[in-house]
Amino acid sequence: MPIVINWLVQPLSYGFIQRGLIAAVLVGIVCAVVGTYVVLRGMAFFGDALAHTILPGVAVGYLVSGGAREPLFWWALGTAVAASLGIGAISKSGRIKEDTAIGIIFAGMFALGIAIISTVRSYAVDLSHFLFGDVLGVSARSLGMMAIFSGLVILVILAFYKEFLTISFDPVLAKTLRLPVSFLNNLLLVLIAITVAVAMQTVGVALMVAMLVTPAATASLLTKRLPYTMALAAAIAAFSGIVGLYASYYVGITSGAAIVLTATVIFAFVFLFAPRRGLLSKKVHKNRFIVE
Repeated sequence: MPIVINWLVQPLSYGFIQRGLIAAVLVGIVCAVVGTYVVLRGMAFFGDALAHTILPGVAVGYLVSGGAREPLFWWALGTAVAASLGIGAISKSGRIKEDTAIGIIFAGMFALGIAIISTVRSYAVDLSHFLFGDVLGVSARSLGMMAIFSGLVILVILAFYKEFLTISFDPVLAKTLRLPVSFLNNLLLVLIAITVAVAMQTVGVALMVAMLVTPAATASLLTKRLPYTMALAAAIAAFSGIVGLYASYYVGITSGAAIVLTATVIFAFVFLFAPRRGLLSKKVHKNRFIVE
């Protein structure tokens, strides 16, 4: 028992580990709550695309700020919000389908980011932590910004919970009730954009979609009520962040990858063994029914 306690406490003696744990939990919760809507509305491709569209903003911000990390959050946030609203505007016109609009902006913005990075070799390596995550490098100021924007996203979702629920499950009813459907859709896109910017340093651009989708998808296999799904997804994401960070510390792997792999293992377990909805549980129940 003392060995286990020492194993758990030892990393906490470092300030960067403490900040990393708080950041991982914050990001996990906000990604899971927003990700519930992403999964519910089939917007996984949008989340992935949005994560990649921030790359040119980060690259330009790096050049303008002279290599400082903290201003990059604002560049990433502005780029993500602009891209999300751009995708919404193009798809709303009706001339081009939403998935096509997403693909066009995703490819164009990501290519622009790669082009900017390739012109200056000196900062190509420095920006790798935004591609793959660097939760252990989160500063106290960055952590404060994460907390503020994560809280803002959660508060907006709580304030518009019924409206988001209606437009997600029954858009026709939403129009019948004269809800501002266009405004609500754009607001949800902006919330996803803010979440992407907040989570950027923790899991990185390349693994962003996993934190938006995996915990929420896991929770949806265990419960179908949206409030319970959100709460359970947040718990799974926070747990994945903590376990992943410890694994990163002791095994020596990238923190973002460790967090995502933990969430993926949990999903695989639930997918196989979830009561009534798990793959193996269904087979066992079916065999029992046949025998009886």
